[in-house]
Amino acid sequence: MISITINGHQQELDVPSDMPLLWVLRDVLDMTGTKFGCGANLCGACTVHKDGKAVRSCQVSIGDAAGSQITTIEGLDPKGAHPVQLAWIKEQVPACGYCQSGQIMAAAAFLAQNPDPEDEEIVRAMEGNLCRCSQYVRIQRAVKTAAAGMSAQGATTNG
Repeated sequence: MISITINGHQQELDVPSDMPLLWVLRDVLDMTGTKFGCGANLCGACTVHKDGKAVRSCQVSIGDAAGSQITTIEGLDPKGAHPVQLAWIKEQVPACGYCQSGQIMAAAAFLAQNPDPEDEEIVRAMEGNLCRCSQYVRIQRAVKTAAAGMSAQGATTNG
């Protein structure tokens, strides 16, 4: 049995330790918000947070994730009201939408570490997440919008 916390809920899983986290999420736990894109750490569609850091779930075995805190798109905000999710809506980012959960998870982890990024930093942080519809300008704008929203939210709650 492998013990792991996913979206704040402790899970005891009877799966092979070398099974990719992506397949545990999708096939065992029926959490299909995390997408399969390439399976080779190239596209970012499967991005989740492992102990607060963005990782590609296709490349992390469940054994390596044991004992970790995993957050998926379903757990980022139960009501879909995380500042990054709200910015994605405001900036009308999705076209086909397939890459969006990975994009959002990458952006949320990035902004948690760098809440006031420069444009070049956003480009570098997001460049590993591919968008087949080429919505990169909207994605960058949404990351900026989310950063501003998070900054305003912090000023409201801290002041």
